Amino acid sequence: MNKNNYCPLNYTMTLIGTKWKPLILFHLLEGALRSGILQKQIIGISNKMFTQTVRELEKDGLVMRKVYPVVPPKVEYALSERGKSLENILRSLDEWGANDLDN
Repeated sequence: MNKNNYCPLNYTMTLIGTKWKPLILFHLLEGALRSGILQKQIIGISNKMFTQTVRELEKDGLVMRKVYPVVPPKVEYALSERGKSLENILRSLDEWGANDLDN
């Protein structure tokens, strides 16, 4: 990356700037969730998009995936330390949205 053209906001938006990533991260702020429960909290997301998004978040080190060796399979997602560092940003976005809806 060329440091002369480096834009921190662009970097951040590359990591979390899709429609679904901030929502998934926000719902994980309260703790780890099973895959099915997390997906149900994200209204309108398809199975394919959910899987693709959590894989991207995992690849970027924002989310950790834990698979339990049970039948049926149990998969749980949680924020990594890196993901937890986004808490203030995510809560600020949530607060802004709540305040703007009131106007």
